[in-house]
This record gives sequence, structure tokens and C-alpha cells, in this order.
Amino acid sequence: MLLKTPIALSLAIAFTAGNLLLTSVPAQAAMTEAAQTTNPFYQESKLPLQYPPFDKIKDSDFASAFDRGMAENIKEIDAIAKNPAAATFDNTILAMEKSGQLLRRAIVVFGNLTGANTNDALEKLDANYSPKFAAHNDSIYLNAQLFARIKGLYEKRSTLGLDAQSVRLVERYYTDFVRAGSNLTEAQKMRVKAINAKLAILSTKFNQNVLAEVNDSALIVDNRADLAGLSDDEIDKLAASAKENGKPGKYRIALLNTTIQPLLPQLDNRALRERLHKASIVRGSRGNQWDNRAIVSNVTKLRAERAAIMGYPNFAAFSLAEETAKNPEAVNKMLAQIALPAVANARKEGAVLQAMIDSEQAAKGQKSFTLAPWDWSYYTEKVRKAQYNFDQNQLKPYLELNSVLEKGIFHAVTKLYGVTFKRRTDLPVYHEDVTVYEAFNEDGSQLALIIVDPYARSSKRGGAWMSSYVDQSDLLGTKPVVAFHLNIAKPTAGKPALMTWDDVKTSFHEFGHVLHGIFSNVKYPYFSGTNVPRDFVEFPSQVNEMWSTWPSILSNYAVHWQTGEAMPKELLDKVLSAKKFNQGFITTSYLGSALLDQRWHQVSADKLPKANGVLAYEEKALKDVGLDYAAVPPRYRTNYFGHIMGGYAAGYYAYIWSEVLDAGTVKWIENNGGLTRANGDRFRDKLLSRGGSKDAMQLYRDFSEQEPNIQPLLERRGLTEK
Repeated sequence: MLLKTPIALSLAIAFTAGNLLLTSVPAQAAMTEAAQTTNPFYQESKLPLQYPPFDKIKDSDFASAFDRGMAENIKEIDAIAKNPAAATFDNTILAMEKSGQLLRRAIVVFGNLTGANTNDALEKLDANYSPKFAAHNDSIYLNAQLFARIKGLYEKRSTLGLDAQSVRLVERYYTDFVRAGSNLTEAQKMRVKAINAKLAILSTKFNQNVLAEVNDSALIVDNRADLAGLSDDEIDKLAASAKENGKPGKYRIALLNTTIQPLLPQLDNRALRERLHKASIVRGSRGNQWDNRAIVSNVTKLRAERAAIMGYPNFAAFSLAEETAKNPEAVNKMLAQIALPAVANARKEGAVLQAMIDSEQAAKGQKSFTLAPWDWSYYTEKVRKAQYNFDQNQLKPYLELNSVLEKGIFHAVTKLYGVTFKRRTDLPVYHEDVTVYEAFNEDGSQLALIIVDPYARSSKRGGAWMSSYVDQSDLLGTKPVVAFHLNIAKPTAGKPALMTWDDVKTSFHEFGHVLHGIFSNVKYPYFSGTNVPRDFVEFPSQVNEMWSTWPSILSNYAVHWQTGEAMPKELLDKVLSAKKFNQGFITTSYLGSALLDQRWHQVSADKLPKANGVLAYEEKALKDVGLDYAAVPPRYRTNYFGHIMGGYAAGYYAYIWSEVLDAGTVKWIENNGGLTRANGDRFRDKLLSRGGSKDAMQLYRDFSEQEPNIQPLLERRGLTEK
């Protein structure tokens, strides 16, 4: 999620760990004149495309930039609200679009760094400034004079002589102010302000806890023999990690933020697999200083209360009103269409895994055991090898990071859109692992700058994401500066960064968001890039995944890191033929989290549990919807489900909702020639470049010339097969 408008500041960092809201640090912002003039946020960056001067930015710069930025922004807003002249599009809406630039510069860099390279100082600032950012937003969105001007323009918008994009901007501003509470009574506004401040603090704390728990829950293994199944290189990485963390001679398995951990498919030691899985699922519920259960209880109750004040039966109803889904009933209907066949497929897959377990144990003359979550990935790889005669580890030597990026992703973008990329080594970066690329249109004109941050580290949140530092806007004359974040294990010195197949798919997915950002061609920053409904934003990125397995693209990047030889055709064929493999598990695991999200947000505050009832509530929620298959846990359990404490609250369904659009679009592209410039140019022109400047579903129809249909999605995931 990116910044929708310069004044919608709490949204600026929701694309990272969660909502960074505002708080200020009182007198500490007082600085000497000399210090003030050196703060890099006080003026636009002189680097290309206003790229952030990371080499000049210090942690101590943020507080003063926040305070000065908020003060300047309030002056700007006050001048707009109290303007004695009658409200016009230019003196009200455009003036707001141009406001808050200093604050935006500071908050966007801060939000990116707290997600990608945080430290104690930044986390303290995050916690301190969260409520102040919330208060700052409220001072704008609940400003009665300002709202009166916007409302007046909204009511006569059809008579203002504006183009379609400008009319839409007026409508969006009006809607945002109404949804923020501008039509409420003064007493209601006061309560909403108090709720917003509390939510700001709690959401920030939740996400800080998630990162702390990931780092604190790493498994320490004493004996190398217990790591049987891993390669020597992988074991060496674990040894190096242990040494770096004060455990020389041992092995440290760091956790990722998802429930299922990436080493489970390889570890032969069942007891260690169990330890690893159980360490994963208890994060945020261990009764320590990072326990998130009380936060979950409080946040969901506060959201439900705020929704009720706004006139909605629950938070999901409030949230979904602005998404393409429109209401919880539509989401529930779509999820129900997928849930039952997904669980049925998962149980079939589980039966196959159980049969393999029984067979193996019988061959050893040992008693069998019941398939458990920590067994699923391990035996899935065995079944994959038996059914398709290959395992995931065979792919890794052919999936080297730079090759996937430059010969895979960049190559596909060049073929589709004519865009080329060049490495920039003259721009400062915030971490030594980061690289920067410049993108050019086919005619050689500059398109964007892309920051690539591929490796996992303790200062970086889990997962993968795209974010923006500078949004494209004709009004402001800006071109995109975006960031592309992964969490690939960093190789030891002299070794290649080899990826799993999931890593590759994730990379193509996230670069789909990058394309949505860099191809933006809109007038107003409000509509730039990925500033679209939550349940639409994943659609273009999911479409981009199709090129990861497109034969000519796959054969171009899937080359052995040592020999340069292409992946053998028989292995390529196996990769393609196994695309539906394990889809029951993948879909059921995802749906578990998506339906949990809805269950937390589709009820009133009085029906939500206290802290000690959070896990029981989760268990019952899964059982009620038939997703309580013990062998397949949710992709995220509530206590570390960072998506729903941030911008995806009541919106985690968006991935599968967007995939309905994605599957239909992929089928259209395949039926119309596949990897062609004509298809790329059409997708760029009719959808990627439009951002939020037009109704999202109309953009889909403009490109695909059809209405959404769930059937292609069911076919793709093998959920139509008996």
C-alpha cells in the first residue's frame, strides 16, 4: 500500500510492517540553526528523480523533520480551510494534493527503513510518533471548515468543468473525509480520535513484537548430525548465523514470518522438524514481553467500535465498502466456493502422504505415526520426487538470484514492454546488500529508479514487498522511485544466492507491483501507481507470475550457476507439469488465514474475546468454516498475522479475490499470443498506467473485455477435479 495523498500520512507506511502513525517528540525537536539547515529532508533531494540521500540521512534527522513537517502541513491546511475566497478545485483540492511535501519525504523514508533496516532508535521513534501521526491526520480529516469546502465542491462537481480524473479526485477526497468521520457529531469525533491514537500505538507495537519474536525464537541446534538432509552449504550458513549471534560451534535456524518454515522439506530429523514448527506457531503467544494476544483483542474491539460509530455493523462492512468486493457477503460467498474443494484436495494429498509414511515405517519395521504439520512439507517433497521424478533441491543450482532478476524478470519486462535496465553504482544505499537499477523506456527516456533489497536480516521484517519512495505525478512533475524487497537467505562469502521455486514466484509477483508503480501515468499523486483498492492491487502482480514459467523466459534464466548450462528440458517439463501439485495444501493454508481475518472483523465488539481467549477463538473460527484440518495450519496464525494489524485488516482475502481477475487475464493473454509486445503494451496502457484514476473493475474490463469468472481460478488450482 502506498501513500494515497500527501495528507493521508498514516497510510504512507502501511505497505511496511503496519500503520506508522504520528506522535511527536516535544522540545527534543528544537535544533540550532546550523543543524536545521543540514537536515536532508528540509529540501527536495538533488539526486536523480529525488532519490533519497541515504548517505546523509541520520536517525536523528527524523524527529525534527516530522515536527517541522507537521507544523508546515497544518499551516498549509489552515490556509486552505480559512481561505476567504469561495472554494474552487484549484484552491482546495489541488492545494491539498500539493501540501505536506516535507512530511511526506521524511515519513516515506522512515516507513521504508523501519521495514527494511530498523534499529532501536528507529523503533523508539516509531512508537513515539505513532499517536502523533494519527492525531495529525485527524486534525485534517476532521477539520469542519475544510470539509465544508470539499463537500461544496463534491455537490457541484458535475458543473465545475473538470476532466474525468479531476472529478474522481473530488469524489475520492469527499469519501475519505466522510469515512474519517467528518459527518459525525463532536462527541463521536472525539471518540474516533481517541480510538485512532490507541490503534496507532497498538499496531506499531504488534509489528515490533513480530520482528522481535522472529529473532528471539530462532532454533539453536547443538549437533551437525541433527541437520541431516541439508546441504553442506546450508549447514555452513546456519553455523555462521550461530557464530554471529554468540553461539559458536552451534547451528542457528532463523524463523521466517510464515507458519511453515522453509527448512522443513529437507530436515530428516522428525524431532527437530517438530521443534521448528512448534517454535513457529507459538510466536506472539508465549506470555513474554512480545505476547500479542492482548493487542489482537484490543485492536479488533477498537476497530469494531469505530465501525459502529461510522454506522456499520462491523469493521469488515466498513472496510469492504471501498473495495471492489463492496461487502462481507460477497467475500464470504467467494471464499466458500473455494474452501470446501480446497480442503477436500488437501485431505486427498494428506492421504497420499500418510500412505508414504506408513510404507516407510513398515519398511523400517517401526510403528507408523500420524501425519502432522511438521511432516507435510518433508513428505510432500518425497511424493513430488516419486510422482514427477524431481525434488525442489534439483532446481536450486539453476535459480541463482542475479540470473532470476536480470535474465528472468528484466528479460520478460523487456520482451513485453520494451523497457531496459541498467545498474547504478553512483547512488547511496541504506545497506550494503542493496543495489539500484535505472529503468528506461524503449525510446531511451528515463522511466524510474528501482531499489533492490534481496536478503533476509535481523533488522528486516519478513516476507516480500514493494514500496515507493517517490510516486509518479504529472502535477508534481515526479517520476517513480520504488523498492523491491525479498527475504532470500544471504549466501556465505564466495557462494551464489540460490533460490527456491517459491522464491522465484515471489520475485516475479513482487516485481508485478514494481511495474504497477513505475508504469504509472496519472496527473495526481492520489492516484499514482498501486493506490488502488486493496482487493485489486494484488491482481497485476499475480499476472506477472505467469512469466516465471513461460518457456522462453524460464529457459533464459534457469541456467546452472557454475556451468552456465540451461536447465535440462526434462526438468523444465517436470516443473511445468507439477504446477498444480500440492495446491490443496497451499489453498487451504491461505484460506485459513483469510477466513480468520474475516472472523476477527465480521463481528461486533461485544462478541470478540479477551486476550486469554484469542487462541480458542481462532480454533473455533477455523472449525466453524471447515478449515480445522490439523495437518494444514493457517499460513499465519493470529498472534503473528502482521497483515491484518496493518493495511490488510479485513482484506487478506484480496490475494484470492485478485487471483480470480488474474486467472481470467492470464487466459486472455494466452489466447491472444502470449508473450508479445502488443499484449504488454495493452496491459500497460489500459491498466498498469492508470493507477487509481479510474474504477478498478472498469480497468479490468477495459483490458480483458470480460466479466470476472471464478472458473479459471478453480481450474488453475486443480479444484475442479474430482
